[in-house]
Parts: sequence; C-alpha cells; structure tokens
Amino acid sequence: MDLIIPGVRRAVIRPEGQARILPRYGAAMQVMTPRGPALVEIDDVADPRLLLVLTHGSAGGVDAPDLLAVRAAALAVGVTVVRVTQAFRVAGARAPGSAARQDEAWEIVLDEVRALRPGPALVQGGRSNGARVACRTAKAVGAAAVVALAFPLHPPGKPERSRADELRGAGVDVLVVNGDRDPFGVPDAADAARLVVLPGEGHDLKRDPARVGEVVAEWIVRYA
Repeated sequence: MDLIIPGVRRAVIRPEGQARILPRYGAAMQVMTPRGPALVEIDDVADPRLLLVLTHGSAGGVDAPDLLAVRAAALAVGVTVVRVTQAFRVAGARAPGSAARQDEAWEIVLDEVRALRPGPALVQGGRSNGARVACRTAKAVGAAAVVALAFPLHPPGKPERSRADELRGAGVDVLVVNGDRDPFGVPDAADAARLVVLPGEGHDLKRDPARVGEVVAEWIVRYA
C-alpha cells in the first residue's frame, strides 16, 4: 500500500507524453535502457531542498519497508524522492547480471531524472545491491553523497570476498546503515563517512524501518 503524503501530487506519464494528475502523489514513467525499460516513481515536494534517488536490492523492490520509511522521512523534511525499479527487475530477473551493464543502465536513468528535476543537489542510494550501484556510479552521475542501506560487504559466509572497495571508491561521502545481524557483514567505519549499526536488525532492516528513515533524513539534509 502506498503511503499518502499530504501536498504531494502524482502524474502518470503515458508514452505519448500526456500526463494525468492524481492528488497527493508523485510522477511515474518508464525510461528505456539497453537492459529494457526501468520504472521511475517521483514523489515531489514544493521547493525541494534536495533530490534523493533510491533503488532496490537484487531480488527486491522499491516498496521494501526501509525504502518506504526513508521516502516518508525525506518527504517530511522537504526532499523530493525518486524510486527506481531497475530494468532487470522490471523484466522479472532476480539478479542484475554484469555490474558494468547495470551501471550503464543506471546512468541513463539518472540522466533522465536529472533532466526532469535539474534544480536541487542529488543524493542517491539504495539497499543491498542497489547500494553497490549507488556507490559505483556516484561520481559519474554527479551525486553529492550516497546512502547505502544494508550494504552487502561480502556474500554470506565468505568474508574474504569483500566489497569494501566500492565504498572506498565512491568518491563522495557515504552513509552506511546496516543491522548487526546482517549475514552479509557490516562495513568498517573507516570505509564510510558515517556508519550506523542498528541492533537486532538483519539484512532486510524491517524490525524498525522508521529508525532507518530518521537516520537517513537527518544525514542527507546537510548536502542541501
């Protein structure tokens, strides 16, 4: 179920470019990429202080509890929120495939998003695999910072296969929010601008998603 935020509108943009305005939501459209169409959902606020773009994990969607909580908290502090369902998930796949191809598709989507919402500074992020994409492409898309939810430091049980270099290579400040029971591991504080480890949370961050939203909203507004 969608969370209704007062004062936010939704425009469903059809292929012929005509938009139908619905009360109190954002905008939805498809962006074509080499991997197929990606779905972009925009929740606008008046005079946004920041643009926050979020995406999902490899087998999940943009309605994950932590992403919805971040959306609500960000809207409440005057941030326009964009949620992107990547092309591989629109196609029904549960794995993103090549990182290079995934990043290429992501950059195309972000170009379109920035063309639509060019004003405020951009912060991008996501959960799990989406956090990795956000880190890898941050500089290429001109992001001021990255939000990494449940960053998958390594495959479960394989700490030798660390992905910490993606955090260190982001080139911008990264906020990492992980649970202390995450089987994918918890990054080192030295590899991020800020690390928040939530007790009792697993990889899904669904025990107290509102807390995740609070942490993210408080942190991102400094980049406005």
